[in-house]
Amino acid sequence: MSRMGDVLAGFHAAWEFESDSVLIRYERGIRAPRLFSALGERRIPLAAIGAVALEPGKRGTVVLRLTPRPGADPLAEAAAGQLKEASDPYRLVLPAERDALAEYYADELRAGLTESGPAERFLVAAPEVPLSFKAYDAKASFDGRTVRFRWSWTGASSTKWKAGDQSFAVSGLSGVEWRSPEVFEGYLRLLRAQDPPAQPDQDPAAVVFGLGYGAVHESLPFAAAVLSAVRGRGPTPTPTPAVATPGPRRGPADVAERIRHLGELHRAGLVTDEEFSAKKAELLAEL
Repeated sequence: MSRMGDVLAGFHAAWEFESDSVLIRYERGIRAPRLFSALGERRIPLAAIGAVALEPGKRGTVVLRLTPRPGADPLAEAAAGQLKEASDPYRLVLPAERDALAEYYADELRAGLTESGPAERFLVAAPEVPLSFKAYDAKASFDGRTVRFRWSWTGASSTKWKAGDQSFAVSGLSGVEWRSPEVFEGYLRLLRAQDPPAQPDQDPAAVVFGLGYGAVHESLPFAAAVLSAVRGRGPTPTPTPAVATPGPRRGPADVAERIRHLGELHRAGLVTDEEFSAKKAELLAEL
């Protein structure tokens, strides 16, 4: 590798080359991709890199690109190839006149690669917790041990609303499925071995995205952190059942609004008499 501390600055990011890793510092600001601003910086061990390429870019630029090994980076695993090119955190865009310098660093990186093929565990650190974001039908939060979904009055389906707010211990999950909100019907689903497939808008283990809800820069780091914890690289999970648990006590106005909405569902025939009585008693007990 090149001398420790060498820095190659490009558009929206700067790469600092260390003896065993590349420290990527992403630009923050209105011109930078929002995912870059959210990530801040990431250290990529050379052992996590499978390939290095230098290729022509658009409008008089060159692009230095790293390809992570399969299974080495929770963010790349969660994204599953769905990120747009401009938001790829493994691309460094440089002016074309710096192609000779970029080629030098590309060669230095290639010389330092010693691993290939799938990684047995995550080698790149996951985004730090706690994390939260607003989906179309819920607010999702993750503290490193438990994922919580609190349903939205306006967005959640009656199936989810009747199921109640959800809490999932990492120990009860088998994975995470993320579909970019930049495509139709994006969502984040928590995978559990016992669950049969269901439409995301009807699945209490999933939140769905919508225009302005569940943006990439919020939901993808969230998905990566959960995935890392599930596979054992995140904070040590507490072995508690992955079932719905009571949330914090609600204020009178919140309870009254939920009971009002429950009544609308009841009058519309979406909630039975028994379900209405049981859920109303549950809400009143939270006061």
